[in-house]
Amino acid sequence: MTESSLPLADELAEMAARMSPLLLSAENVDAAVQVLTWLAKETIAAATGAGVSLMDDQGNRLSKGATSATVLEADALQYRLNVGPCLTSWAKLKTVRIDDIENDPRWSQWSKAVQPLNLRSSVSAPLQVEDRVLGAVKVYSEVPAAFDERTERLLEGFADTAALLLGNAASLDNGTSMSAPLRQALKARDTVQLAKGILMQREGIAEDQALQIMVTQARATSRDLLTVAARLIDATSNSH
Repeated sequence: MTESSLPLADELAEMAARMSPLLLSAENVDAAVQVLTWLAKETIAAATGAGVSLMDDQGNRLSKGATSATVLEADALQYRLNVGPCLTSWAKLKTVRIDDIENDPRWSQWSKAVQPLNLRSSVSAPLQVEDRVLGAVKVYSEVPAAFDERTERLLEGFADTAALLLGNAASLDNGTSMSAPLRQALKARDTVQLAKGILMQREGIAEDQALQIMVTQARATSRDLLTVAARLIDATSNSH
């Protein structure tokens, strides 16, 4: 997804609608993580790479994904040195942004180690669902100061949705039942998908165009995407 001119709330709604069916269809956690890494890179326009790390309660890495060998190495150095922005984001449950890796004093050992990788800026956000911390998602750029506060908010929204959906994949792997928030997310996903299908059939348009119509209507009426989708379904049902 390229950078959008939509308001942040609408962009987050559109991102969630795109992300949900892809992650919910993943067969297991590892597959979901791989999907998520590419979605993160596409969502943050300035990113040249992205990665996801899932960890247990002791901070041991359980699964990882990356869009390039460079990202894999940058993350591996964090695990090896036990310091870095991604680990800090996970441990302190906060978004961590670095405007210039070479001149940031917070993780000097890691910053020095990644210099040959030509990574200059990054943003990391924790993956948290309810009271459970799954890990962190991060994006990198080869350009200093590539990210700003809007990037932080966008990655946080991305992480919130991703954590809920990754929690589903983990539940399926472990044979456990879905949480109430996840059931609600599944219902919302199905509602948006059905509304898109109605528009596609009625107007003879592509999926992206149908989604854009709903996002535009949501912005114009100050409603969220789910409400617009539900109203569209109700109006169609009542007309038959």
